[in-house]
Amino acid sequence: MDKDGRKQGDGAHGSGSDGATPAAMYVRMSTEHQQYSTENQADVVRQYAHQRGFEIVETFADEGKSGLNLAGRESLRRLISLVDSRQAHFRAILVYDVSRWGRFQDADESAYYEYICKRAGIAVHYCAEQFQNDGSTGSTIIKTVKRAMAGEYSRELSNKVFIGQCRLIQLGFRQGGTAGYGLRRMLLDQQGSEKGPLKFGEQKSLQTDRVVLAPGPVEEVETVRRMYRAFVHEGKAEADIAATLNAEGLRTDLGRPWTQGTVRQVLSNEKYLGNNVFNRCSFKLKQRRVENPREMWIRKDGAFPGLVEADLFYKAQGIMLERSRRFSDDELLDRLRTLYQKHGRVSGILIDEEAGMPGAGAYHARFGGLLRAYQLIGYDPAIDYSYIEVNRRLRDRHPQLVAEVVAQLRAQGSTVEHDADSGLLLVNQEILVSLVLSRCTETSGGRRRWKIRLEQSRNPDITIAVRMASDNEAIHDYYLLPTMDMNFETVRLADDNGVYLDVYRQPDLSVFYELAERVTLRMAA
Repeated sequence: MDKDGRKQGDGAHGSGSDGATPAAMYVRMSTEHQQYSTENQADVVRQYAHQRGFEIVETFADEGKSGLNLAGRESLRRLISLVDSRQAHFRAILVYDVSRWGRFQDADESAYYEYICKRAGIAVHYCAEQFQNDGSTGSTIIKTVKRAMAGEYSRELSNKVFIGQCRLIQLGFRQGGTAGYGLRRMLLDQQGSEKGPLKFGEQKSLQTDRVVLAPGPVEEVETVRRMYRAFVHEGKAEADIAATLNAEGLRTDLGRPWTQGTVRQVLSNEKYLGNNVFNRCSFKLKQRRVENPREMWIRKDGAFPGLVEADLFYKAQGIMLERSRRFSDDELLDRLRTLYQKHGRVSGILIDEEAGMPGAGAYHARFGGLLRAYQLIGYDPAIDYSYIEVNRRLRDRHPQLVAEVVAQLRAQGSTVEHDADSGLLLVNQEILVSLVLSRCTETSGGRRRWKIRLEQSRNPDITIAVRMASDNEAIHDYYLLPTMDMNFETVRLADDNGVYLDVYRQPDLSVFYELAERVTLRMAA
């Protein structure tokens, strides 16, 4: 196998021997199941090739790689590039099944890479599937469903893992990440008894084991407390504290010199108070990294022994907050602009490391997020964060739309109760209604997509899904989705979705209002 994960086959790169069609084999394994080991895949593919007259002349292997996207899958990237350049010496590509080609979150992406091969005259064969990839209507339908199922598998798995992580956080167990200076990861067995601390980089080996944070060496714990006392009682700045620690020859938990930013991390992280906090940011399914609002954080207060007293910790937070208040908005932005001119870029780390500047948290609190502060100084981080602003606008618009629906229902004589906690509407003391807004996104191919999360835990009778137009300002249409017909938590929609879903599609809410309208018995008769 070469450095790109490509293996040389038994045959030459030209025509296959004995008239056999030269083919490339692609195998991929993440960490899912033994059935997907590259050896098992290769056995099935070779048998398929032998039965159908193919000769495998090259093998491309991505081992230990996620199938969510093309990033990191160097062998598939090389395979597609070779095909697209018309330099491939094979006439077919043999893959174990649709999921090994990829669990792409957008099924169109999976189809696009196969289309590149088809355009070059190279067919893709799924050797373990029960259909022939021959372009027939039946195979196309089955393949489309398989692609969607492959993506949905990852989404469901991600959701189950997240729910499990949240449960463990609320039970007081640590979920990933380094412990931090002054702390250690303590391994517990199934009964909660300590098995010993984990070294840096070590992972638990038993599924029933759990990890909590525990105080580290006495000298590190005392250093953390010294940092808090110096900051709160002596009025020292983070940079001065870092200079003192470095002069004493002390290093961070990663063995690096102390900086203003690393001192600030110790002074602001709730784990030193003993709190277990999770889901501050999301990076699910290798999509965009998103900073979550505080109400989405999962937490367990007092989960671990704190290294500092609550009074000392909150005084430190108050000092940092008050320090940022001393600056006007213009002064904060001037300092941010100067930092941008100095480095040619801006990030939360650079802000925290710059002497004389409030922390990144101050900008987040003052301007509603770092992105907004960046925009105010004319800095574009070259990452499309526009969805954050769209989501904010939709959150602001949601209560307005709910109010409009409530007003219309009451105007026609229906009774409506709005539960502020759950967000549900109880109409005529009979029907629970959930109203959700769905942001419009576009694929790389320009196709529109909508994702609708159904509030199954709150068990409404019907969900009114409001699909926004391409500009996410106007309303495109509505879907009236009865819970009894929806067996999943998320509905993904395109412009056209087939009769199964589009039967619930409406241009406006007139049908819903008719359903909710009170009529007299005489009229009903």
